[in-house]
Amino acid sequence: MGVHWRFRGHIAGVGTAEGTRLVVGHWPSSPFGPFSDVMVERRDGRRILLAPDRRVADFVAATYRFDEVRLVPVRVRRSAVGWRVDAGPLELEIASGRRAPLGHLLRLVPGPVAESLTWARLVGPVAALVLPGVRTTGSAGGGRVEWYGARDVHRIAAARVRWEGRDLGGLRPVEPPTRFGFSSTPATPSVVTVTTGVRGTGARGAG
Repeated sequence: MGVHWRFRGHIAGVGTAEGTRLVVGHWPSSPFGPFSDVMVERRDGRRILLAPDRRVADFVAATYRFDEVRLVPVRVRRSAVGWRVDAGPLELEIASGRRAPLGHLLRLVPGPVAESLTWARLVGPVAALVLPGVRTTGSAGGGRVEWYGARDVHRIAAARVRWEGRDLGGLRPVEPPTRFGFSSTPATPSVVTVTTGVRGTGARGAG
């Protein structure tokens, strides 16, 4: 079956009034130890990866598509009320919202089932209908397969985003969809608790 990587954590998707869209990955459990990374698509379409070190950057960049990769400290602080993210040019504050109806359903699925590639393939068509632009399985490049096993979903109630000191305006849907890889984050700003799996034959490329 080849090499298998597993990342357990959270993905936050945020859109801004200025047009920049962000996907923050916060991974307390991964083959690289705990880390966080940020995928940024500016309103002009430029895709930027903010990664904490070269090893993470190489792995993520081998899986997703970017125009620029920056190595910067990426700090994510989570609390009961939200997130604070500091990553080079980015300052992000997220206010947590209520659990989405889909989140209640996802919590009913047993963990080992929710994390499996078989389950991801089974629920893929449903996910595509419920969350347009979201896919649960796809290519990770280099002959590898990647899949997402969502475990919970919370809405984001509000966000404050600054890029290189400039305020990017209020929270907006993640539209148009981000173009980093085979799947985009939900259009509704959300935090998804997820297990990401990557299976392949060599040590290249998940964010």
